[in-house]
Amino acid sequence: MQAGCYDVRGAHVRAAELVGEAVRALASREQLEEERRNRRLTFRDLAHEYRRWLETEYGAKPATLRDHDYLLAEPGTPHQRGAGTAAGQIMSTLGDKPAAKITRDDIRELLAALGADGLSARNINKHRNLIGAIFNHGVRRGTGRHKLAENPVVGIEQRREAKPAALIFYTPAEIETIAQALTNGSHRDPQTNAQISDGERAARQADDAQDAEAIRLAAYTGLRRGELITLQWNDIDFAHHKITVSRAVSATTITAPKSGSYRDVPLSAQAAAALSRLKQRDSYTSPDDLVLCNRYGRRLNAPALTRRYNRARIASGLRPLRWHDLRHTFGSLLVAAGIDTVSVKAAMGHSRITTTERYLHARPATQQAAAFTAAFASQHSPGQTSTG
Repeated sequence: MQAGCYDVRGAHVRAAELVGEAVRALASREQLEEERRNRRLTFRDLAHEYRRWLETEYGAKPATLRDHDYLLAEPGTPHQRGAGTAAGQIMSTLGDKPAAKITRDDIRELLAALGADGLSARNINKHRNLIGAIFNHGVRRGTGRHKLAENPVVGIEQRREAKPAALIFYTPAEIETIAQALTNGSHRDPQTNAQISDGERAARQADDAQDAEAIRLAAYTGLRRGELITLQWNDIDFAHHKITVSRAVSATTITAPKSGSYRDVPLSAQAAAALSRLKQRDSYTSPDDLVLCNRYGRRLNAPALTRRYNRARIASGLRPLRWHDLRHTFGSLLVAAGIDTVSVKAAMGHSRITTTERYLHARPATQQAAAFTAAFASQHSPGQTSTG
């Protein structure tokens, strides 16, 4: 055999070696390319892609997007209200890191730092869950450089949160006390009120009377604030005693209710009376008009409505319950009266019965004791004795 030539066996061996070298070279190039892609994809890039997907494809509600924007804000970003700025813990810690290189230890250290800063277990879990959702997006929906192999949040336990406190709520008498404070203008500055024209004073009195009815409606229908201020007259069916809830406002944008679908709420006599009084106004009572509106027929400013409620509550000297506690009042009063939780769940638009069961605390123990006694008595037969 001449030098530099192979016999048959040698040729096969050399060919196998060349193929192996080519495969290894290709794998090396692919690995280098993958590393280059991963170096280009930072956590900030992935977070922005997830945010875009949430808004344009998933259709997340504006309030959800606003909450995510707050958690993902860059350090020093001014707050929407006030003079404060965002700490931006997530972006300051993870933002510039290659997404594929972030480890469980990195995330554990971030969550530990949040705890050291005094954040509650609930807020730490919110950070954890958002980071996990961002990585999950990269694993499940990522393509090209946005494609990740694993989610480093998997395996990191959530913090143990304190059990929710018992819900507090108003009595019907307290609801009426706040409504009367609004009607009487007790929440307004007397000095400022004395310096206005008669026409403006009459307009303010009409506004105050409407706010009073808004308080009654919130407590006697259980509608969320965003559902209440988007309610139209064509949603009210006086004949069949029901309200159809089909829309809400989320961060100034009209959306579907929180449950994602419409629901019918039974119209109690108390709520019907409030609606009837609102219906007596001189304008904005057509089917497409808002039940609660400003002087120009436009939607009320939700935060401003809450501020007026708070001032009236303070003027009344009542317990410091939030606006949302008016909704809790609705659920608690129904359960306290013996209405079954399934009916309450449907009226309130809860997605899970466990949410409604929080209102069971309002049911008087005497009522349950009487029911227990009746149950035991029904099982007792004459002559039956206890066996100890």
